[in-house]
Amino acid sequence: MTSPSPRPQPASPTPETGVRMGTTAGRWVVAAAVLGSGVAFLDSTVVNAALPAIARDLGADLGDLQWVVTGYLLTLGSLLVLGGSLGDRYGRRRVFVIGLAAFAATSSLCGLAPDTGTLIAARCLQGVAAALLVPNSLALVSASFVPSHRARAIGAWSGLGGVATAIGPFLGGWLIDSVSWRLVFFVNLPVVATAIAIALRHVPESRDEHARDARLDVGGSIALTCGLAGVVYALIEGPGGDHPLTVTALAVIGVLALGAFVVIETRVEQPILPLGLFRSQQFSGANAVTFAVYAALGATTFLLVVHLQTDLGYSALEAGASLLPITVLMLAFSARAGALAQRIGPRAPMTIGPLVVACGMALLGRVEPGSTYWTSVFPAVLVLGSGLALTVAPLTATVLGAVEDAHAGIASAVNNSVARLAGLLAVAVLPAAAGLSASQGLDLAGGFARAMDIAAVLAAAGGVLAFLTIRRSVVTRSVTRGDAAIPCYDVGVRIAMADSGRAANPE
Repeated sequence: MTSPSPRPQPASPTPETGVRMGTTAGRWVVAAAVLGSGVAFLDSTVVNAALPAIARDLGADLGDLQWVVTGYLLTLGSLLVLGGSLGDRYGRRRVFVIGLAAFAATSSLCGLAPDTGTLIAARCLQGVAAALLVPNSLALVSASFVPSHRARAIGAWSGLGGVATAIGPFLGGWLIDSVSWRLVFFVNLPVVATAIAIALRHVPESRDEHARDARLDVGGSIALTCGLAGVVYALIEGPGGDHPLTVTALAVIGVLALGAFVVIETRVEQPILPLGLFRSQQFSGANAVTFAVYAALGATTFLLVVHLQTDLGYSALEAGASLLPITVLMLAFSARAGALAQRIGPRAPMTIGPLVVACGMALLGRVEPGSTYWTSVFPAVLVLGSGLALTVAPLTATVLGAVEDAHAGIASAVNNSVARLAGLLAVAVLPAAAGLSASQGLDLAGGFARAMDIAAVLAAAGGVLAFLTIRRSVVTRSVTRGDAAIPCYDVGVRIAMADSGRAANPE
């Protein structure tokens, strides 16, 4: 792709030349970042609701639908840190715009897919595009604003991103029911076009001049992607599969590639996964909690939306909107949970929150044909959302507070990748563990309750891990984002609000 604009570019923003909140320039920067991240949140919100319609139209079985979800998560989770590094090196606006253009192209491929194989391949490519887009969305905001206005800008970005997440279930469900599941991908195009136009015209370019001298960890990214692909293929296709030799070979290749990834990460100058960060018990513990909670959440949202439509007769709109209370609770109470953790320390909310999440998942396991939304689904979702609201902001802040200021950006990216990969592995493994075969149809009634019980155990394990690994002490220091020092819990709350979409729909 050619350079986004032939015009002379402004210099990277400094405290004197950066934009400010309340100005026209500041509003344009926030608008571009919100539209960019919003299109990714919107896509992840509506695709799960479209799965039954995709199955009917393309003749897909459960295994195919697993790949529709995991193909996207595989490339996004594996390449997320690399996407941020590319923005630091070659220009955050440039990589953001390239990611937007690629996201539009791959969304079109998804919408035009004539069969499940094409759709899965397009979803993998869409994840690559999102890996360029997602990390550079927040980076644009952080790099463009003067330090004194940066925290307010991040707050505006996260709050407006939550609005996009809330709209998603209604818009996606209406499009699926009224027209076709294909429109959930085509609706991305006008949003992306608007974001590109704003970014090219109104967003200043920025980059990390020191990043140009460092080598990109391309080998690590390739090894991680290939390793996960081989293992996930074996997990999805292995149980009861028709090609045991192929499955075994790919599983072995996947394990070897993951081993090579660990070796590569210990030898490169700037690894995509700095293993030294995990020497901190606080950082390792917080990421272990992230893995357990988001694995449980990924499997729950994947199976619940399908179960509601195929076994309980919900429309796509009703099924997509069924999880809306989670987003509302996250937006309403994440700030209060962060403030509570700042007063008493993160250990208690990070222990109790996942246990409450587990209770919500156990309640969802009691949702069966004949159940009504208000007496069965809504109470369970209410409990689940309350647990997440208590967990996510302290969790994010603990990750940021466990590392040195210079590593805050990579720590956040690693935690985001852990959450994505946890959802990926859970969607691949948990259905089979619950007795749901990848080759079967979409009748989940026989295994849905078992799947929710397993998810509840996973979430509860997250609470136990938090109790064992997270310190009681209150994090009081600040995290430096660019040139601005922002309290750790303030950053955690803002990122958690923006990630309410990731929590409610962790694709």
